[in-house]
Amino acid sequence: MLQIKSFVFSPIQENTYVLFNESKECIIIDPGCYFDEEKEQLKNFIGKSGLVPKMLLNTHCHLDHVFGNKFIAETYGLTLQLHEIEKQVLAFAPTSGLMYNMPFDNYAGEFIILKEGDSIFLGEDELKVIEAPGHSPGHICFYCAKQNFVIGGDVLFQRSIGRSDLPGGNHQTLLSSIRQKLLVLPEETVVYSGHGDTTTIGEEKRNNPYLA
Repeated sequence: MLQIKSFVFSPIQENTYVLFNESKECIIIDPGCYFDEEKEQLKNFIGKSGLVPKMLLNTHCHLDHVFGNKFIAETYGLTLQLHEIEKQVLAFAPTSGLMYNMPFDNYAGEFIILKEGDSIFLGEDELKVIEAPGHSPGHICFYCAKQNFVIGGDVLFQRSIGRSDLPGGNHQTLLSSIRQKLLVLPEETVVYSGHGDTTTIGEEKRNNPYLA
């Protein structure tokens, strides 16, 4: 059974997630740690919890979700896993960082490519890859059917949706992704978003003004 620990990192207030099981193996998703103290906070949690990082995943590669990729990859010897299309978004991320006056060293290693329907296993626990473009062209979500949760990145938020005005974004594509890929999940499914609080699929069906 997976447990989820979240951190809020950087001035952009991005949610970083560590998923771990009873065997003390873990997955790190969207490490947004920018400052050295944030990197130490994440490293200290992993160390004090006795966790062994097995995978590094990105839902998408906007700068606030990838600040810590290089640090995590080098610290734990991990290869970044992402959608093929997001490689070009990742390549542009340091340029975005300069625009926000937030320079950073980008990940420069090999890639493991993920696509719709892929299964990611941590021990006996399974995450299914859902392609949900619109906020970013190769955005993916990670769905755990057994425990009714989805790590949703910047697609669906509590009573809001991801922005679509960044390069590669498309508003209608985003709405289609939400309706066809996320709202079809069970209503009790908990959504762990890239920013802000958790919500559920049922809550957003009923109360999200962008989906009315």
